[in-house]
Amino acid sequence: MKIQERTGAAHGRGSASAQPAGDRLPSAPRERKPALAALAVLLILVGALGATVLVLRAGDRIEVIKITQNVTAGKPIPPSAMASVMVAEDSGVDYVKYSQLNLLGDYRATSDIVKGSLLVGPMLTEKSKGLPDGKVLVGLSLKSGQYPQDLAAGDSVSAYRVGDAASKGSASGSAAGASGGTGGNTLLVQRAKVQTAGSTGGGGDTIGSADYPVSILVDQGDAAALTQAAAAGEVAVVKVPKSGQ
Repeated sequence: MKIQERTGAAHGRGSASAQPAGDRLPSAPRERKPALAALAVLLILVGALGATVLVLRAGDRIEVIKITQNVTAGKPIPPSAMASVMVAEDSGVDYVKYSQLNLLGDYRATSDIVKGSLLVGPMLTEKSKGLPDGKVLVGLSLKSGQYPQDLAAGDSVSAYRVGDAASKGSASGSAAGASGGTGGNTLLVQRAKVQTAGSTGGGGDTIGSADYPVSILVDQGDAAALTQAAAAGEVAVVKVPKSGQ
């Protein structure tokens, strides 16, 4: 009797447990989205590439000189007015590198230099003793085609502003109102004397990365316009007769 009761109870439990299983609804298959997965992978790759580019660019930096106090035109730049700063390297800018600091004793400012400026080659000119009253030396960084090949110290030259900005430029000082030659070029300096041309000597070290350094003696009133054009690389000089200088 007991065996039958156990068998019947077990049979009842088995039937009860089997009944709900037959009532379950079939589950829907998971929807796969390969497009989203591909997009996620692409975003990860783009982020990694961007980080790599930033790291590489951060490595292309050079140590240059920053001016920490105002410097008057014609004056040497004291060591206390210079500091080191890292900037992105740019072949189109004639930065004065901090490693060239020991060369600056032989140079002076071509025009007023404002505090906070980064020092570039055209801001400097070789120091000269006994400048005539009202005269200043202006340093130029001339490229091929912007100067005569036989240009030398002692030559007399006229300086013109060339390029796209020439039509907007205006002559200053003694050159004010003068005709600008051909091609829309603007006359900046009627007559100036070349003090130095080419290598400055002393092992051939030059300031910045000028193609051909030239310093010319000009009226102080002409210095501002000439220096501005020189900084933009838009100055060309031509030789003129020495008579009448």
